[in-house]
Amino acid sequence: MNSERIVLTRGGADRLRAELKNLKSVERPKVIAAIAEARSHGDLSENAEYDAAKEQQGFIEGRIAELEASLSKAEVIDPASIAVAGKVVFGAFVRLYDIDKDAEVSYQLVGNLEADLEQGRISIGSPIGKALLGKGEGDEVEFAAPGGQRTYEVLEINYE
Repeated sequence: MNSERIVLTRGGADRLRAELKNLKSVERPKVIAAIAEARSHGDLSENAEYDAAKEQQGFIEGRIAELEASLSKAEVIDPASIAVAGKVVFGAFVRLYDIDKDAEVSYQLVGNLEADLEQGRISIGSPIGKALLGKGEGDEVEFAAPGGQRTYEVLEINYE
């Protein structure tokens, strides 16, 4: 059994609960109706609609089980409750200067379940996440990224 600690921000927990609710109240009934419709067409051995609906049902049920298990073990952490005078902690929002690319980037440090780079949420377990933890404004952060060594300067830290 995986005993990895599951930590979530309040927003991350809310997003996962909303996804779970949607899967149970919208997607599950929709796929059940699609299976019933496909069954009404007769012979299931060569019914592509039935096969696709059953495959979708398996995906939905798997995701529901995964979300329920994760949420039941998750610890929701408010970054303001652990904010350490200007240090990067779980849930903090950080504005960084990418020295290598001469550009600013902003991220929120979150748990693995809610990490989404396109949304600016990076995992505390990622190379950059690990490097940022405990740093303060003005600190330089070096870490090994898949594309090689990277260097950032911490410009600003917020906890909400």
